[in-house]
Amino acid sequence: MIYTRTIPVEFNHCDPAGIVFYPRYFEMTNSVVENFFADVGAYPYARMMQDGAGVPTARLECDFKRPSRLGDRVDWALEITRLGGSSVGFRLTARCNEELRLTADLTLVWVTGTGRPTPWPEDVRTRFTAFMEAA
Repeated sequence: MIYTRTIPVEFNHCDPAGIVFYPRYFEMTNSVVENFFADVGAYPYARMMQDGAGVPTARLECDFKRPSRLGDRVDWALEITRLGGSSVGFRLTARCNEELRLTADLTLVWVTGTGRPTPWPEDVRTRFTAFMEAA
């Protein structure tokens, strides 16, 4: 299954030339992942923080294909590529008008108050597994 979200390119995302400044894409990837955890994992980041847990990024690889510009509406797609004992792999693609803008592969790790990788909560693992199997 694929999770989708559209993010409009705003002035705050752009450099003086009116194109998305590359670090802003990383903010957008984080926004897509954060909303995925809330919508699909039923575990919003606010709850994670209250519980003393989190999902720091352990790996991020990105290929920039074409620039996005102020006013574009970027359609993001997220799929789970791997679900480990305490980590998850995501592939994100960003398109505007069907034109590929970037691909990103991320690995996030579930950690608790110790700051060390910890097995996924069973309810989150179950939801992620169901999401993957619905593909």
